[in-house]
Amino acid sequence: MTASFASALKAAREAAGAQNYPQGALYVVATPIGNLCDISLRALHVLELADAIACEDTRHTQALLRALGLDRPSGGLIAVHQHNESEAAQQVLARLQAGQRVAYASDAGTPAVSDPGARLVAAVHAAGLRVIPLPGASSVTAALSVAGAWSEAPGFVFGGFLPARAGERTAAVQALAQEPRAVVLLEAPHRIADLAQALAPLGPRALTVGRELTKQFEQVHTLACQDLSAWLAADATRSRGEFTLVLHPQPAAPAADDGMALLQLLLPELPVKTAVRIAAEASGASRNALYDAALRWRKAAGESASEPAGD
Repeated sequence: MTASFASALKAAREAAGAQNYPQGALYVVATPIGNLCDISLRALHVLELADAIACEDTRHTQALLRALGLDRPSGGLIAVHQHNESEAAQQVLARLQAGQRVAYASDAGTPAVSDPGARLVAAVHAAGLRVIPLPGASSVTAALSVAGAWSEAPGFVFGGFLPARAGERTAAVQALAQEPRAVVLLEAPHRIADLAQALAPLGPRALTVGRELTKQFEQVHTLACQDLSAWLAADATRSRGEFTLVLHPQPAAPAADDGMALLQLLLPELPVKTAVRIAAEASGASRNALYDAALRWRKAAGESASEPAGD
């Protein structure tokens, strides 16, 4: 047992051990996305308690277990990845039907979110068996929590990894351009430059880049989509590591009445031309339309306004 997690395992047994852990159930376990200390006490207890651990990569999971002080024989690990998920699910089902507890962990973060696991979970549900989530680390919620995008519009869309082929990726980005909510994207280091080029047409729309989240060299930076390529090129280290990106909500188009309402507030205090210019710049409304309205209001009030609108 590693000294650094010995006390954590003891705490896990004491804090989580008294809870109920049904047999014949699949436990979907979120694991750290970088910082081992993000493992939960309940995850530690279930990984120790489980009769078998299904995982995306047995070597990766074995290394994780050893780091946590939970080394177990390789026979207790079942490989369940994108190439064998349907077949491996039958092996897991057989164990569950025999009354065993099976934990499933992907390489990092919450399983079945842009990672293998969804087919396994669906197969367990279809067999009438229980699936129990153990929440924990997730790059999606980690990135959203520091992007500040939620203040701009409620809700978000999980886009995950966009298509690898250029044409399909471009079409996907064009669809995202019409999405008014925040969009969470994932990307690998060898494709981040291609994604940056694909996002460039979105121009000034804000994008928060989360690189190596929870790890030693974590970076979180918000910039315009059109500036991502230049930002990556400015420092070679910025293209390394795993990426979680939050495309901020589409700025709402100003309502047609906004300019008129602002103009009404400004006219009593400012010359017509100045009031029209400020209202147009603030609302995006037509300067000529605002000027015409200002003349009508001044005329109705019995005042004179002869300044040219200018557009």
